[in-house]
Amino acid sequence: MENKIKHVGVVESVVGECVKVRVVQSSACASCKVAKQCNTSESKEKIIDIYTKDNRYSAGDRVNVMASYNVGFLALSLGMLVPMLLMLVVLFAMLATGYSELISALGALLSLAPYYFLLFMFRGRINRKVTFDIELSK
Repeated sequence: MENKIKHVGVVESVVGECVKVRVVQSSACASCKVAKQCNTSESKEKIIDIYTKDNRYSAGDRVNVMASYNVGFLALSLGMLVPMLLMLVVLFAMLATGYSELISALGALLSLAPYYFLLFMFRGRINRKVTFDIELSK
């Protein structure tokens, strides 16, 4: 079994070593036959920047975009798991020290501001770890 997450996409543009690929991200039920009539199905288009030294891609090419499960877990952790844990720790710490529930909830929400600021400051380092591979689709 291959240890990769794969999506099919279309090359939007190529600028230097950056290939911009449009990928349709869909929910699990979007492929259902009655998805157009159902309000619960959704799909979104995402543009992914992939840096490669391979210059064989051009606009309109169908490609496979791949990432390892470790990269997916890192992105999920930084985007959802760490912020949730940070909020819970701040919330319970503030409740334990005697703050009201309203103030504790606000403190938990405000604790996300420095976290996301740090993510912004270290985005270059994160971009080097969260990488995608690309190959022409067959």
